[in-house]
Order: sequence, then structure tokens, then C-alpha cells
Amino acid sequence: MYKRPWWRGQFRQRGFRVTVPRETIIKVLSDRKKHMSVEEIFHEVIKTNPGVGLTTVYRTLELLRNMGFVSKLDFGDGFSRYELTIGDGSTHHHHLVCTGCGKVLDYSDFAEQETALIQEIERALNKKYNFVINTHQIHFFGLCKDCRGEQNEIGIV
Repeated sequence: MYKRPWWRGQFRQRGFRVTVPRETIIKVLSDRKKHMSVEEIFHEVIKTNPGVGLTTVYRTLELLRNMGFVSKLDFGDGFSRYELTIGDGSTHHHHLVCTGCGKVLDYSDFAEQETALIQEIERALNKKYNFVINTHQIHFFGLCKDCRGEQNEIGIV
């Protein structure tokens, strides 16, 4: 039995058409399970749909971001990266970014204390600034085990 993609109804409810480029971009993000730049997404899209232009990818990603389907991420490497935020088993997570090799690890196994701390911060910001928070992004920057090992070998602690 054919299972209808999770996002099709959302497009129609919001008055947007389901197009081949939109469908392909969502499929690429869903299949790759990594943080992809616009250029990486574009190169994957044109493998199956060579007529799709880079401008279409940019516009579609912006639409998907505005709809809440994707997050636009900045890991300090000069590129915006994108990942699905809903559908296909996506869960809220934070990122550990290695400033040595650029590796990005998703971190979602929050301890109870971590969850309580984030919720308390959100409540405090809401109260202090009368600001309702819908979502958040947290990126921790540091060195992964492999990069720390290389630096420890040359005398950097």
C-alpha cells in the first residue's frame, strides 16, 4: 500500500502546490540525514532532476524554512546548512560542532536536568521580554575526540 508523504497535506492546507522540485528537495533532505549546504542539496537534486536550477533550490529551502519543515543552521564555516525538523522521525536535537575538523554531531539524548534547564531558560526569557519562544537551536563548539588526540600529541592540552 502506498503511504502518502507526511508533508503533502501541509502544502495543500497552506495553499502551496506540490511540485517535483519541492518533492525532490524534501526527499534529498530526508534521505541524507545530514546537515547539507544549498550547493550539496542542489548537486543531489540535479542527479534526478537536471532541469532544477540553483535559484529554485534556494527559494524552496526558504519556503520550507518558513513552513517550519527545515532549520537553517550556521556552524561558523561560512555556509548555511539545512536539515529537516519535522517528518520522517525527526526529533529535536542540539549540535556538537568540532572546530578542528568541522564534524557535526547531533545530540538528542538529553538528561532530565538538561531539559528542565532549557525549559526554565525559556520561561525566564518569556517573562523578562514578554516573548513566546516557539523553538530554539543550541550549538556547542569544541574539539572532538580525534582532534583533541592530535593536539595532545603535539603538546596542546
